[in-house]
Amino acid sequence: MDTAKNTRMWLLLAVLAVASVAHAQSAWPSRRARVLALGQATEGRKLDPSALPAGIRIEHDVRYGNHKLETFDVYAPAHASGAPVILMVHGGGWRRGDKSARGVVQNKVAHWVPRGFIVISANYPMLPGTPPLQQARDVALALAVAQRSAEKWGGDAHKFVLMGHSAGAHLVSLISAEPSLAVSQGAMPWLGTVALDSAAFDVSRIMQSRHLRLYDEAFGSDPSTWAAVSPLAQLRGKIAPFLAVCSSQRRNSCAQARGFASKARGFGARAEVLPEDLRHGEINAQLGLASDYTAKVDAFLASLDPSLASRLR
Repeated sequence: MDTAKNTRMWLLLAVLAVASVAHAQSAWPSRRARVLALGQATEGRKLDPSALPAGIRIEHDVRYGNHKLETFDVYAPAHASGAPVILMVHGGGWRRGDKSARGVVQNKVAHWVPRGFIVISANYPMLPGTPPLQQARDVALALAVAQRSAEKWGGDAHKFVLMGHSAGAHLVSLISAEPSLAVSQGAMPWLGTVALDSAAFDVSRIMQSRHLRLYDEAFGSDPSTWAAVSPLAQLRGKIAPFLAVCSSQRRNSCAQARGFASKARGFGARAEVLPEDLRHGEINAQLGLASDYTAKVDAFLASLDPSLASRLR
């Protein structure tokens, strides 16, 4: 092969190598997005009610607003009275997911309802039509309606716990950081919040560093929007007790959780971080199984109110 041909061959190989790297880099966010939304793998399968313990009353698709996705499902003990209520908010990157997915409810319902809790799993309008700030208001409305209706299911309106996974954890964290979002919808104070591997505590920092495409779709390019939907930025005073469960396998998950908890403690709030060596979707799907992880979440719930503690002994 002559020198000119040899040179052209090496140039072609170099171009192909650069293109391959560029393709891999451009594909990185979508691969990471699939990992972040592992809820799609674990939450995507529908709950089979026959897999739940006997004696659980289920009320599907209770409406809390006019949008078709403004509904929630109620899982209650057969004979409840004054029961504490866990309001669960699913994840899915602010644009997908469902209240009846197995990973969202099955193990939680199987664990807490036989112990005398009511579990409510809420849907909410999603992207592209509904941005995250409005989603937070929708979740707050679900809380308000569930509180007003709690007595008919045997629940106590004053003993609610907010819980969410991934994007849902971001939404309950935002409501917790800025309770006026809930008050404006008619919600009453709640006992505490459990954020299961939040997708975002410090939105501004996320948007100013390398991030997944799904964040661009959710939060856009306006720094004022970033601040408005950032739980860390909106945290300006003492909040209800807060537990941030984070995946030690996911980059920056625990660091962001610790940053939020540290700021909350600075305002006198009780805020804890629970790192778990579990994947993002496992943080959600495995809560409720017999494990040290579930026991630690139970310990946090028991600390919120004596009536919760009595059911978790």
